[in-house]
Amino acid sequence: MYTRREFLEVNAAAAGAALLLRAKRTELAVGFQTWVVREQLAEDFTGTLARMAGMGYESLELCSPVGYQRYGFGHLAEYSASDLKAVINDAGLLCTSSHYTVAELREDLPARIAFAEAMGYTQMVLAHPGLGADATLDDYKRVCEEMNGWGRITAGEGLQFVYHNHNFEFEKLEGELIYDALLAHLDPEVVKMQFQVWVVIAGYKAADYFRAHPGRFVSAHLSDWSGEEEQAVPVGAGIVDWRDFFEAGVVGGLKNVYVEMEPSTLPGSAAYLKGLRTD
Repeated sequence: MYTRREFLEVNAAAAGAALLLRAKRTELAVGFQTWVVREQLAEDFTGTLARMAGMGYESLELCSPVGYQRYGFGHLAEYSASDLKAVINDAGLLCTSSHYTVAELREDLPARIAFAEAMGYTQMVLAHPGLGADATLDDYKRVCEEMNGWGRITAGEGLQFVYHNHNFEFEKLEGELIYDALLAHLDPEVVKMQFQVWVVIAGYKAADYFRAHPGRFVSAHLSDWSGEEEQAVPVGAGIVDWRDFFEAGVVGGLKNVYVEMEPSTLPGSAAYLKGLRTD
């Protein structure tokens, strides 16, 4: 049993913690991953940026013009880093993160770092380990060692190296969950994680990983699931508990979030995320 004074102190502490969580979650800009609108960006770059800002998006995550040239981002190579940054900023958007391919990092990491610095990035994200379905656990461990090396180099330049998962990392290989093996072999001091929320369809919750591995997650890709088959719905319209997600994200270390779903879900997702700030 609490005394009245203890009761008031406990409730005051709880209220303070809730306010802190809310304050921290509202610091996160509502972002989108450019992969989902790559065709629109190729057709009308500045117009698409303006439309996304008009929906309520405040930041974006790019895909490297060099590594993703054949996937629809080659047109961005026409810009210098300073000009590209200016176009994005003029649309009212921020960009502090980009996806990279394993091939371009192996071939010319210094050039990719130089571009990142000129763009004002804080994060460089490896989007895929470059391994096939026949990869062994040792293959994943070798890529982890590469990432640890890249992470030490980028850290020296003031850039955080990040790994982005897909659903296949939440499959078992040689009796071990691939994602858990990655967490065990990546150096948490120099390689952080970008969590793909879509793995909820395989039964894995981002919030659980955030709480289990404090400080290891600087970023996340947001998506929501209807609960049926592989039907994606706008953020807030599915089964993901987003309040729990953001509260756990404070523990996990989230600094950036990016919606990554088909274009039809983007307006509703932005509206929901911005609404979380005021409820």
